[in-house]
Amino acid sequence: MKGNLSTEPYKGVRDFYPEDAAIQQFIFKSWAKTAESFGFERYDASILEPAELYKSKGAVNEEMVNGQTYTFIDRGEREVTLRPEMTPTVARMVASKRRDLKFPLRWYSIPNLFRYERPQRGRLREHWQLNCDIFGADDFTADIELIALAYQVLVDFGASADMFEILVNNRSEMDTLYREIGITDNEKITAITRLNDRKKKITTDEYQKALEEILGDVLLAAKVIVLVEDHSGSNQVIDGLRQLGINNAKLDRTIARGFDYYTGTIFEIVDTDPKNNRSMLGGGRFDNLTTMFSDDAISAVGFGLGDVTMRDFLLSHKLLPDSIMTTAAKITIIPTDCELNLPAQQIAQTLRVRGLSVATDIGTKKIGKKIADAAERGVIYTIVVGTNELNSGEFTAKNLTLGTEEKGTIEQLLTFLIANC
Repeated sequence: MKGNLSTEPYKGVRDFYPEDAAIQQFIFKSWAKTAESFGFERYDASILEPAELYKSKGAVNEEMVNGQTYTFIDRGEREVTLRPEMTPTVARMVASKRRDLKFPLRWYSIPNLFRYERPQRGRLREHWQLNCDIFGADDFTADIELIALAYQVLVDFGASADMFEILVNNRSEMDTLYREIGITDNEKITAITRLNDRKKKITTDEYQKALEEILGDVLLAAKVIVLVEDHSGSNQVIDGLRQLGINNAKLDRTIARGFDYYTGTIFEIVDTDPKNNRSMLGGGRFDNLTTMFSDDAISAVGFGLGDVTMRDFLLSHKLLPDSIMTTAAKITIIPTDCELNLPAQQIAQTLRVRGLSVATDIGTKKIGKKIADAAERGVIYTIVVGTNELNSGEFTAKNLTLGTEEKGTIEQLLTFLIANC
């Protein structure tokens, strides 16, 4: 029967061939190393959550709940959601064990997240994200520490400070400023906040018109425009970052962050490359999220950085190494014909039990082609197994990069390979 199924993945998700998986793991390993250098501990959780977690007031936002979540009824008639965000999950976990945990907590994870939205550059329907959070630290220096961690994440990939910019704002301060110019209705403040989150994606006229529709007052809308375009104010978080030697942060009153749970400092990191000039990392303080589960409010600040935007940043600034090794074996045993496949596997097993990474090419290609394929996969050494080698007990380990050879028994080659692989 002729196959007619598409080979394309589901729209908005990715297949990770070995080369792509190697890049992803390169990113993940660097993320983990940097987070742990700041004393953060790794946690994880299931991708499934009760749908009610995201429907709770303040958990995410109505737009995400109503239009972007993958929600379904399971076989037990429970409404379940594939997590679109990790922050509600970690808040649930912290609230569950709040009596046993030693605060402040420094936790990180690299979860995969799902959002049903229009796929575009830097934004897909499934992605992985570095999440870093501090729980139980009220002082603004925790905000500084989180931003310093985000800064270091990029620097550890080889980025310089001119490649990105840190934009800082404060939800609580903005609320006060709105009230000072006469906007006291909480629903209108929320609407303005969500509009500001889209400000850089729409025209000036569209922004002004939307403001006027929210406020019903042209003069009041004009005051808001003056307010959000004033970047001259001082901010203790920015001052603190400068004391740490981080000088590419500035105040930006248009920064809003889309989620309803933010309560204080909010920030984004933007790529300065004109070809990729977009926000790639964002976060802030969310001091009330744990009250969804109990009366205990546990202060928190955190950020998320997606793997799609991370890779785009690395590519735009040429920060990916020229060659990122896959998990292919370092040594390949090549039998000269199929009748020697099992002896070749026995030799491979002898090397593996001593801790070496070894594969056996049991295909039917010619020896030269097998060696060429091994070189293309990043194999370092090949050992050809033929009748002569088996009878004499002497084999040759060939270095595919240098072209050098080492001869000896398998035991002799073991010592050499352990020292050179």
